Amino acid sequence: MADPLNPLDSGARRARPFPLTIGSQPLPVGSVIAIARGDCGEIALDDHPDFLARLKSSQCAVEANLAIGGQIYGVTTGVGASVANQIPPELQDQLPHNLLRFHGCGTGRILNETEAAAVIVVRLASLVRGHSGVRPVVIQRLCDLVNHRLLPRIPSEGSVGASGDLTPLSYLAATLVGEREVTYRGEILLATEALDQAGLEPLSLQPKESLALMNGTSVMTALGCLAWERALKLSRLASSVSAMVSETTHGNPAHFDARIFDWKPHPGSRLCAEWLRADLDRDDGGREPARLQDRYSIRCAPHVIGVLIDVAQQAERILEIEVNGANDNPLVDPESGEILHGGNFYGGHICMAMDSLKAAVASVADLLDRQLPLLCCPATSDGLPENLIAATGAEAVVHHGFKAMQISASALTAEALKLTMPASAFSRSTESHNQDKVSMGTIAARDCLRVLELSETVAAIALLAACQAVDIREREGEQPGHRAAILRNAIRKSIPELLADRRQDGDIATVVEMHHADTLPIGELRGD
Repeated sequence: MADPLNPLDSGARRARPFPLTIGSQPLPVGSVIAIARGDCGEIALDDHPDFLARLKSSQCAVEANLAIGGQIYGVTTGVGASVANQIPPELQDQLPHNLLRFHGCGTGRILNETEAAAVIVVRLASLVRGHSGVRPVVIQRLCDLVNHRLLPRIPSEGSVGASGDLTPLSYLAATLVGEREVTYRGEILLATEALDQAGLEPLSLQPKESLALMNGTSVMTALGCLAWERALKLSRLASSVSAMVSETTHGNPAHFDARIFDWKPHPGSRLCAEWLRADLDRDDGGREPARLQDRYSIRCAPHVIGVLIDVAQQAERILEIEVNGANDNPLVDPESGEILHGGNFYGGHICMAMDSLKAAVASVADLLDRQLPLLCCPATSDGLPENLIAATGAEAVVHHGFKAMQISASALTAEALKLTMPASAFSRSTESHNQDKVSMGTIAARDCLRVLELSETVAAIALLAACQAVDIREREGEQPGHRAAILRNAIRKSIPELLADRRQDGDIATVVEMHHADTLPIGELRGD
């Protein structure tokens, strides 16, 4: 049965929407993605009395500390290097709105609707832990934004990843108070107008609430969740393409024998080898391989793709802790009523996970880019025509097949590899040297998404070439194996074989769109 909360389940997108309660239980990464995409019904806060009492205690702790003259960063003091500024009680109500306003300096690409929704869900998952001192109405309003798909327009640039994602998250806080722009029902509207259409009142934020909304890691974590899913999908697509390349170049399937991977049992490599064995399965038992040992880009495919699988699984554990962690400052102990000042807003773990993930993704793009010339050179393909030119006879010499596609794939791969420089290595001192060591986690997450975009396109080019090779081998009398047949047939419903030179940019875009829409039959993301 399809699991609608698991984005890696092939039936998840087709499942009937269902309501989801958020509160007492941790929120898995797959649930974040499902909610952000609108694959669930409405979300609602847990109505268990213990949960609601915890939220109330957290809010009351802030009020109680203020009542006895306690010092709370960002409430009775200025923020950042202005912490020495004392805010008199009569001005404390102004500070929450001024905090979000002066952080309205984001630049760059606006996050798309799924990304913006993921940001809200991740911020919600942190605030319901009860350590942020916000009123339940604020948390409920975040649920309302998701349910109405009333989404802040968040610029992607402007965060150094500590103190969290202050600037981009200020656009979420601004939406709650009816400021700046949002997306609602496919239109870009002023937040006040969209809230009015949705029947929601703008909120007036109380002391500590703007900090609770802004001073966290929710943008980098949300983007990281989406990158995690795409990375796992790419690993399966790359495995399917590798199987097709092995088959059409008459490679040696013994390279993927289970015993080899049992003797060095990295889980990702074992799983990838299992996929390859299933994909290479054929009714006729196969033919003798053209060589004893294939080149590394085929023979070592499970070892390269396996790294991506294992890094993605490690990233999932980090992401889930961050999604459900209290990551603003200061934090509240609802049991004792203490206010604790610390640095949970630091996004170092997310940065490390995204730096590692983008490197593993780019390595897979490099693998596929190396496989492409093996298909295009007769000496390495066991006799496929040069550049996979399907034209025959005298006119074949004026056609070029996949010659330029190799150049495009190489350019994309080079750009992906260039972006693997660790973002964490570029920590900067900023904000009058208060934020003198920062994570760069949001930049790492953005880099990872760009590397994925490039690598998915490389995979699309490699898949088109592999399908061309399957067509040519079939005309030679060879029947394709399991995965090669179903993938080639799926592609050919939309894209004809390359029989003569033509533009192929539309072909590439179509394959990428099919991959994103889960209409490429790449196989399940589990053992077959």
